[in-house]
Amino acid sequence: MDDKACVEFLQWALPSLRMRWAGFRKVRGQVCKRIGRRVQLLQLQDAAAYKDYLQRHDEEWEALDSLCRITITRFLRDRRVFASLQRVYFPEVLHNIIQRGETALRIWSIGCAAGEEPYSLAILWDRFLGRHLEYGNITLEIAATDSDQRMLDRAMAGCYPHSSIKNLPEDWRLHTFIERDSQYCLQGHFKKSVHFLCQDVRVETPPGQFDLVLCRNLIFTYFDETVQKQVLQRLEKALQPQGLLVIGIHERLPQDYERLSARSLQLGVYQRPKVDSLAKI
Repeated sequence: MDDKACVEFLQWALPSLRMRWAGFRKVRGQVCKRIGRRVQLLQLQDAAAYKDYLQRHDEEWEALDSLCRITITRFLRDRRVFASLQRVYFPEVLHNIIQRGETALRIWSIGCAAGEEPYSLAILWDRFLGRHLEYGNITLEIAATDSDQRMLDRAMAGCYPHSSIKNLPEDWRLHTFIERDSQYCLQGHFKKSVHFLCQDVRVETPPGQFDLVLCRNLIFTYFDETVQKQVLQRLEKALQPQGLLVIGIHERLPQDYERLSARSLQLGVYQRPKVDSLAKI
């Protein structure tokens, strides 16, 4: 399938999936390759034939939805975000945890792909504790969710090519990975705090509430505003009062959505208010 045909197909199909063409414009190559393979598997001639196939087979839309998942990520993606978490937001969140009389920092990483984001958080927490021993009694619990079980299998294996870890400072790499057969495999103790779940954030949420939720470069890039608002309501309920939501640095919440306050538009950090406003909705 050539690029022109794929673009035309995506512009036709994405609205039916409640997705936005603008989000896919720069990363469409990954999706176009998958759709091309799907067309071949179904023994169809071209994108026009696949369009006709979708119109005659409603169940194929679910397959197309799965083909439109973007899995471009790496460790410490957008390093400024992680630096601010370590320097500014971890101390704030930990203060709130202690005020509540609790002993666990609970984080939800949404669309975790092969585990680069939740493991980055586990590494960051280890570095943070090395500088702030007074928080040594606080444990870390990370729920990492993705709708693609194949990616989660890779995440649980915890081995990566150099391109995935190139953002990590050299001393971090030496401290956290073991090189094995041209792969960099995460040391076991960094995995203990991460629990992987096969879930689609559009319909499922891990149990409990979280001090920090990361939903970066996913819902607010690829999905339309209706889906964004539905997911936001789900995320609000999952956040502790004063909990933080982190979205992508190039993303914004819907303009008329005011129930979360912006802490940093530049870094995509928002906060749930201390007083629960959801009871008024």
